[in-house]
Parts: sequence; structure tokens; C-alpha cells
Amino acid sequence: MKQGKQSLLERATLWFMVQTRRISTRQLTFVVAIFIGLVAGGVTCIFEWLLEGIKGGLTSWFPRESTGWLYLVYPTIGIVLATLFVRHIVRDDISEGVTKVLKAMSTNSSKIKPHNCYSSVVGGALTIGFGGSVGPEAPIVLTGAAIGSNIGRLMKMNYRNLTLMLACGVAAALSGIFKAPITGVIFVLEILMLDLSMTALVPLIISSVSAVTLVFFVRGFEPMLTVDLSGVLRMSHIPLYTLLAVICGFMCYYFTSVNFRVKGLVDRLDKQWKKWLVGGFCIGLLILLFPPLYGEGYGMFHHFMKGDVQAVFDNSPFFRFRGISWVVVLYLVAIMFVKVVAMALTNASGGVGGTFAPSLFVGAFTGATVAYVCNTFFGTDLSIAAFSLVGMAGLMSGVMKAPLTAVFLIAEISSAYQLFVPLMLVSCVSYVIDHYLEPDSIYTKSLRKKGQLLTHDKDQAVGVVLSIRALVESDIIAVGEYDTLGDMVVRVIPHTKRNIFPVVAEDGHLLGVVEFDRLRKDMFDQTKYPNSVTRYMITPPDIVAVNESATSVLEKFETTGAWNLPVVDKENKYLGFISKSNILTAYREKLKEMTQE
Repeated sequence: MKQGKQSLLERATLWFMVQTRRISTRQLTFVVAIFIGLVAGGVTCIFEWLLEGIKGGLTSWFPRESTGWLYLVYPTIGIVLATLFVRHIVRDDISEGVTKVLKAMSTNSSKIKPHNCYSSVVGGALTIGFGGSVGPEAPIVLTGAAIGSNIGRLMKMNYRNLTLMLACGVAAALSGIFKAPITGVIFVLEILMLDLSMTALVPLIISSVSAVTLVFFVRGFEPMLTVDLSGVLRMSHIPLYTLLAVICGFMCYYFTSVNFRVKGLVDRLDKQWKKWLVGGFCIGLLILLFPPLYGEGYGMFHHFMKGDVQAVFDNSPFFRFRGISWVVVLYLVAIMFVKVVAMALTNASGGVGGTFAPSLFVGAFTGATVAYVCNTFFGTDLSIAAFSLVGMAGLMSGVMKAPLTAVFLIAEISSAYQLFVPLMLVSCVSYVIDHYLEPDSIYTKSLRKKGQLLTHDKDQAVGVVLSIRALVESDIIAVGEYDTLGDMVVRVIPHTKRNIFPVVAEDGHLLGVVEFDRLRKDMFDQTKYPNSVTRYMITPPDIVAVNESATSVLEKFETTGAWNLPVVDKENKYLGFISKSNILTAYREKLKEMTQE
């Protein structure tokens, strides 16, 4: 059955390619971009329906004034179901969607496995629908990327165009879920660091518009948040927006650092059932105490748009205290800080979700808290809706290192275009503060440490994409630590044109190398044949790890002046040699491939 479906898909692709053979490559990318946008937009609608159905069925019947005791068990059930789905059906890691996309671009030639076209949707819906305190954007970004990547592969596109189609899928998916086409395009340019050129820009716009058009047709034209902001922007509020920006900058650093620390603590648990037990119970307890933590938390945004801060107490054990101002402030601040913990616990315990929505959530609570405190204790008349929106942009800007994406997203999802000045102010100040404290975004920190992060620097990008493993020469004859000079003269030297020989221990570990020049004098003196090869062995000028970046390897060649260096695995076992000439040739070819139209 599987072969039949694949055959039918291949025939359909072949038919399409035949029908479009008379149009140029650029025109073909436009056509494919439309198709990717429609598919990604349709999957976005399915994801939202699935998410709303699960969440509504589980929580919509809770009385507002009563404590939701089922919150204690819902998250654990969702995480267990998502983990079992991933382990036994998908059998692949689908968490941290945006990071997965960046890694695919840098280490896998922009190829993403086909199952990601649906698996992140199912895993994300189970996790978030049952209360996992993460966002739906990372799963849908990975889904859109997978759709674009696999359609591009079916069309047999080169690396540059395949990467562009992947980016079109990302832009379309993000545009569809927020009904924000400009945001989708800017997100790709800022986060995926795609080159800004008309060749790339036009397909991105086409796919985003196609996705949003379909979503408008299916789900209506209303923006994500409905809010009246007429007359809320006053010059006298600028100092308070600046204060909010500074707070957001430090909250961004808290967000990123606590996320990694909590995940590190959970990762120390050696059994998955322990992660379910500890993570699920902690998340359930936090949601029981702070119900707005349930799921992505977008429901609270609508209350903030109406200035209704006390809605945070719905289904909470503290419902009766909602009229006490200082309790409200403490409750808002507590939610703001524990949201990051709940998010990290959800992801680390096996849930499928992202950090996109939590950053907006923390930003909204930061802005609402500042406005509420100023209004309640200092007699100001600040708009809670406006400060919530601007706070969302401030947190997102710093956490994701994407100030433009943050500004345009908030403007598009709320039609708050009159807030452009405070949006830009808070986003930029927050970004600068957080960049000083933590230069990497929450998506790129781990990739940069591993040398797997693509940037706009083409030389550096080629160095990241180029695979050292594919360039390893394994035809060089190795000698053992107990071999003699006579062994080399008889069975090694006559059968090779190389002038360097690795010396390998019985367990495969590299001990050193023997250069032909060091043998030249003694190889014609048979009395020296009993000499051990270790007498002629030297330590290589440097060693290359098989997973090392090409940029790092080139630096080693430059530093040592060598033309050949041995390659070892993570256990220091010998794999082969890599030559400077081969890596430079491959470097030029990959650069040409990445830059050709």
C-alpha cells in the first residue's frame, strides 16, 4: 500500500513537472510557493480545530468560581500521550520545533523527515490541549517547514531553492496561525536568517498571503485580538513605557536562563516515568494554583484587552481574594515568573510545544502588572490593553532576538498600528538589554555551542553546512602499534602512494602518525627492520573530530600548516584522514551551490 501511494505521488509530481517545463525556474518557485501556502494554511486550521476541541472538551464546563481540581492530572495525561505517540509511532524527536528547523538547514541540507508534516500537530495538540504550558507556534513552524521541504524535494530542487521552499512553509504556517502575513515573512528573515533578496522575498510573500487567504476564508477575517486603543497613546506615558522596556529586558534574561536550568534538572532524571511523575505533578500543581498557565494561555489576552485583570482568579483557589489590590499584584507577578518554569517542565518531561506563546504570555503579564500597579497605587490612567500588547513585544523581542517580528506581530494580531512608537521603543530597549546579558536567542543558544548555527555570513554558513564526515579519506593504510619497520616495507609502502601512515592501537584508538620521510633513511637497511614503528611515530600537529565544523578544521590547517590531518570519533578512534585540498574544493562547491540562483 505504501509503495502504491508513493508511486502515485511520484506520477503526480512527474505530471506537474511536465506541465510546467516551459516556465522558468523562478516562475516555478512562485507556483510551488502558492501550493505550499495553501497546504500549510489548511494544516494550520486543522491544528487549531484539534487544539480547541480538546481544550474545550476538558475545561469549558468548569464553573468560574470553583477550583479546577482536574488540572492536577490533565497535564500528565497529555504529556504521557504525546510521549507515547512520539516514541512508538513517530520514533523521532519532534520537540523544540524552531531549533529543529534551524538544525535541518545547517546540518541536513534543509531536508526534514516527512512525518513532521503531521506529527508535530498531533503531539502539540495532545500536549497543549491537556494543559501543557507551551505554545502551538513551534509545532506549526516545524510542520510548515516539513511541508515546504518535502514538496521541494519532490520537485528535485537544489539546496538554495529547497531552503527557500522550507522557509515558505514556515512563513505560511506562522502567518496562518496568527493571521499575520507580514509577521510570517519577517520571522523567516530574522529567525531563519534567510538572505533578503527579491528572489527569496517574493515567494515568501506569496506563500504567506496564500495561507492567510485560506485561513480568512475558513475562520473569518477578525484579528486574533479585538481591542479599542483610540486615544491611549500619550507622550506623558513614554517614560512608563521606557520603564516597561527595562523590566522586559531583565525578564527576557530570566526567561532564557531559567528555561535551560529547569530543563537541565529534569534531564538528570534517568527514567522517562520519573520525568512524567515529577514534571506532570509539578505542572498540574502550578496550574491548579494559577489556572492561566493552562495551555498556551491566550484566553487571558482577551481579558487584558478589556482591562479585566481579575479574570486571572477564575477557577483558582484564591478566587475570593480577587478584589484585594495587593493580592492581585502578587498573583500577577507570581504567574509571570512561574510560567517559565511550567513551560520548561512541559518540554523537558516529554511534551511537544514551543516557547513562542509563553514569551508573549509573560510579556502580557509584565505589561498588565506595570499598568495595574501604576493605576492602583499611583493614580495614573494607563491602558492595561496597550501595556499588555507592548509588553508582549518586549519579551518576544529579547527572548527570540527578533525585534521586527515582535513589532509587526503585535500590530497585526490586534490592529494596534497606533502603538508603533511604544512597540518599537520597548522592543529595541528590551532587545539591547537582553542581548548584553545573553547574546543568543532561546532558539540558537544550543546550536551555536555545537557550531551548527547558520548566519548571513556566507563563509561561516558554508563552514556550518559542509559535512566533514563525507570528506574523510579512509583508504590510507593503518599500521599497528606492534608492527615493525620491516612490516611496513613489505606490506604497506609498496601498496600505497601516501606519505603518511596512522598508527592505531588494537582497540582502534589513534596513537600517532608515521611520516615517510622519517623512514627513508632506515628502510634500505635490513638490520633496522626489527625496529618498532613507534620509534618513528610522532604526534600529529592536530586532530579533527568527525562532527567538527569545516570552519574549525580550516583554522587548524591554517594554524598547523599541515596538508593532512587524522580524523577521529568522539572516543578518539581512528576513522581516516582529511586533506586541505579536498576540504577547500568541497568548500568552493558548496558555496557555489548555496549562492546559485
